[in-house]
Amino acid sequence: MPGADPMRGKAVIEKAACAACHAIPGIKWPQGELGPSLDGFADQGMIAGRFSNRPDLLVRYIRNAPSMTPGTAMPAMPISEGEARDAAAYLYTLHDR
Repeated sequence: MPGADPMRGKAVIEKAACAACHAIPGIKWPQGELGPSLDGFADQGMIAGRFSNRPDLLVRYIRNAPSMTPGTAMPAMPISEGEARDAAAYLYTLHDR
């Protein structure tokens, strides 16, 4: 993802408390179980089982999942487009072990 920084993305993920709901490799605590584990995210074909795993869709989903999947438990996140791009860049570093 041009211009995105995975390490800034990790910091965004920590600040936004994404791990309160998701187990996320590289984030030691908490390891939430409400949402799916994001381990191996880069190798998944779909986002939320509905959308092609493409950077543009992931950034949109990270920022405002309810606009794409009404009724989802994932809230809209109070982060900027750039922060969402960085968070997506981090998620794309997470390959199956």
